[in-house]
Amino acid sequence: MTTALKTGHRRSPALDIAVVGGGMVGAAAALALSRAGFSTALLEARAPTLWSADDDVDLRVVGLAPSSIALLDDLGVWPSIRNARASSYSHMHVWDAENGAAIHFDAADEGRDSLGYIVENNLVQWTLWQSLEAAGVRRLCPATVKDFETRADRVVLELADGESLSVRLLIAADGAGSPLRERAGIGTDGRDYAQRAVVAHVTTERPHERTAWQRFLPTGPLALLPLADGRSSVVWSLPEAEARRVQALDDEAFCSELGIASDFRLGRITATTPRAAFPLKLQLASAYHAERFVLLGDAAHTVHPLAGQGVNLGLRDVIELRDTLSAARSEGRDFAAAHILRRYARRRRSEDTLDAYGFDALARIYAWESQPFVAARGIGVRLLDRLTPLKRRIAAHAAGL
Repeated sequence: MTTALKTGHRRSPALDIAVVGGGMVGAAAALALSRAGFSTALLEARAPTLWSADDDVDLRVVGLAPSSIALLDDLGVWPSIRNARASSYSHMHVWDAENGAAIHFDAADEGRDSLGYIVENNLVQWTLWQSLEAAGVRRLCPATVKDFETRADRVVLELADGESLSVRLLIAADGAGSPLRERAGIGTDGRDYAQRAVVAHVTTERPHERTAWQRFLPTGPLALLPLADGRSSVVWSLPEAEARRVQALDDEAFCSELGIASDFRLGRITATTPRAAFPLKLQLASAYHAERFVLLGDAAHTVHPLAGQGVNLGLRDVIELRDTLSAARSEGRDFAAAHILRRYARRRRSEDTLDAYGFDALARIYAWESQPFVAARGIGVRLLDRLTPLKRRIAAHAAGL
């Protein structure tokens, strides 16, 4: 329950919308809503790190699907991102370490030039952040929401510096551990995978061929994603103890073990950056909205990285919310009314739940080690690779089309 704030505000709320959280999803939401004509503020505790082409590639990268690229293009930021340092990929090859069964996706089969782009998180966030002011977004940074109170026609935010802000709608894009979600009384469901994703950038003996490679091992999936400079970004999901061991290896030992784990698909691993690791979990908010309050991105859902869809799901939240609020306003309705927010929440939570538990089921299936199950899994994958219409439906869904 929120702390009561001073009453007596009779004027209209100062702004239409406040977005709390300036990551990729929060910044995209603020920019999209401002461009759609809503007066918008973005509140963030820390400004993003300056991105520079002179710096090494950020360890955290994202595979942007066509739906995400279309949104960023619509917001006017995609050309800058693409021209700065982004790597398109036209193929995805996934194979099973236990039985060798593989499935291959080719952009040409979908009539597209690429399946997506591998881009640094920091580049996307920084480019969005730089575009906010010109779009009329009120940037409040550093700013932390200490508390908020919902009233009949507004939400009043109490900031840590003692200032207050009144808005018609509060959007929480403040991450998986969202303090605002907790203050709104919204719980979560899911499970901890007891795994960590070890990330690094590596140089390989053979070129990546504009292909996203993913091998399913009994310990978890290993992905090699193509970078613009010719290297590959590694996302290696491992049990926590094993992840800590791998992260602590010296470079030579890490390259050797990674080569074996990747079946030397790109030849020997000849060099690596320092490694980092982050925990993996499945988490879905029990509701996506409350009174004059909605969740976006990781505050609403976190998923297993095996399908590379986490940020793409968040950006699809942005598209759905922008379109829902814009349609309500064009009809002369209160865009922050409960039934309007319920419409957004119903559409996104349904899709996110199907995706999240679909990825979870895939992770469970590939963890099976019983030989009859391993054999059956291989038969299923080989059959799927031959079923072109079904493969195209899977590719279209991943693309957000």
